[in-house]
Amino acid sequence: MLNTALDFLFVAGFHWDVAGAAIATVISQGGSFVAGYIYMRKRYTIFRFGIKDYVWNKSYAAKTVTVGFPIALQLVIVATGLSFIQRAVNDCGPEMTSSFTVGQRIEMYLNLPCNAIQTTMATYTGQNIGAGKTDRVKKGTQQAVAMSFAMSVVIAALTFIFCRQIISLFNISEQATVYCTAHIRAISLVNLILASYIPLFGVFQGTGHGSVPTVVATCALTVRVIVTFAFRNTAFFGESIIWWNGLFGFLVGCTITWGYYLSGRWKRNSVMTK
Repeated sequence: MLNTALDFLFVAGFHWDVAGAAIATVISQGGSFVAGYIYMRKRYTIFRFGIKDYVWNKSYAAKTVTVGFPIALQLVIVATGLSFIQRAVNDCGPEMTSSFTVGQRIEMYLNLPCNAIQTTMATYTGQNIGAGKTDRVKKGTQQAVAMSFAMSVVIAALTFIFCRQIISLFNISEQATVYCTAHIRAISLVNLILASYIPLFGVFQGTGHGSVPTVVATCALTVRVIVTFAFRNTAFFGESIIWWNGLFGFLVGCTITWGYYLSGRWKRNSVMTK
């Protein structure tokens, strides 16, 4: 809410353009940090620490890097892969570029349930593995996937039905709206595949197998990039491959992810129990 308000103030009010949007983001993120830190200290006594409590622990640092680095690498790979897809989008002209930009914004909301549950499952899994309750992890995973898929179905249905009304909020041209409508309706269906396996990433991260999501993301994005450039000039797909590429990539990601989960290898050598 603060980010949105500052965007209006800095961009529309002060006419700071792109710089205004950037400043609004920095201020709002800083405000989020301060609010979270204050709440954390007031609500949980265990987090009321001072400067003297900052003590270097090589073992904990190593575990943090082991768990965190693959997640960071995964984000880098995703950003890089999307840059290649953006190149293909730009080749289709300004109307498609405008459409794709809006489509990605809306797509972020479609992905909120599965991304939120992924983060939750990382914490939930780590806690239960540390407590030696692996049976709860399996039960929690089943419920998490079910919730992720159910919420995604509801959001996808609403987005599919009210697609043009949502796009009208961005004030793009009619041709860009046509592209964006096809984009959003396609991705609202394709993202249901994503919702069925992204929560498992949290399970892998919570057991120290964070490299698995990185491999899956790399494979899925590689497929998306390849099919985008391979089919963008074909009669069957043409420009529509820009939003249908996820069908191929996410099916690959879903197959690898569920294959690894069902194999049970994520239960072995958990860094959380060392």
